Amino acid sequence: MPRLSVGVVVEPGVPPEIAGMLRANAPLLTRIRSGWVPPVSAPAPRRRSPSSVALLATTPVVLGLMAWLLDTPAAPAGFVLLGAFMLVVLIKTTTMGELPEYDRPYERGVYEQARLHHGRFLLPVDFDEEARAVLARAQQAIGGVLRSHVNAEGLLDGARNAVLLPEQEWEIARLLAKLSALRSEHRELLGRGVAPEVAAVVEPLERALSTSEAAVVARVEALERYARHVADAERAYHAREQIEELRARLPRYEELLAESGADALSVPEIERLAQDADQLERVLRRSVSSAHEAFRYLEG
Repeated sequence: MPRLSVGVVVEPGVPPEIAGMLRANAPLLTRIRSGWVPPVSAPAPRRRSPSSVALLATTPVVLGLMAWLLDTPAAPAGFVLLGAFMLVVLIKTTTMGELPEYDRPYERGVYEQARLHHGRFLLPVDFDEEARAVLARAQQAIGGVLRSHVNAEGLLDGARNAVLLPEQEWEIARLLAKLSALRSEHRELLGRGVAPEVAAVVEPLERALSTSEAAVVARVEALERYARHVADAERAYHAREQIEELRARLPRYEELLAESGADALSVPEIERLAQDADQLERVLRRSVSSAHEAFRYLEG
């Protein structure tokens, strides 16, 4: 069975641009979590380039040559020299005036945001294998709803989905991270061996872990039910679109059949498209209604 992959989970209150940065840098955040600190670099001091020094050194020579040429029959060459020299000076002056923009290294920016938003994001390493599997199910269900056309077209409550579903993801991830930490500590304790006198205390703790996990899984299953209703509505939505497209083409088919004298043979089949479209419309409405009911269950 392939290992399930989960991404960085960010608290919904974090600004979107910062949340995007955090989600895109799971490996770097893991290094930062382990104690790595990116170096602080400063802007490099400006130095005069060799070409600038050479330009300054040759200026008197060029000006002298230009003045001599202007007093001779070769005056046009002097003007050409003057124009070329002024162009070089203009280009060099422009480039010298542009300071290299100093941006903090990207890693440093991520590091500072990680410190600023400490406790408001969770990494894949915060979850054990069991928790990762449950979180992956939740993220798959949420992603399916938010990416659906029926959500984008407003057939669902897109605004409430955009608020409630990320909150559900964060709450599920937060509980799973705590559960993973407690499970790890519990397994470490059992690995060292438990005295008979402690066994009576260990059993209720194990039940507490199991009960908590079941409660989180129940939340995920509610999300999955909602996602299934949305998927049903999505299939009906796309099928209805295809039927409507075919209905729009009916006049051309009917014209072809009439001209060929075969219209009487296919009228029932063509008319069935209208019936299919009406049926799909009813299916879509039922699916959307069921999705709304499932959504209200999520709200508790």
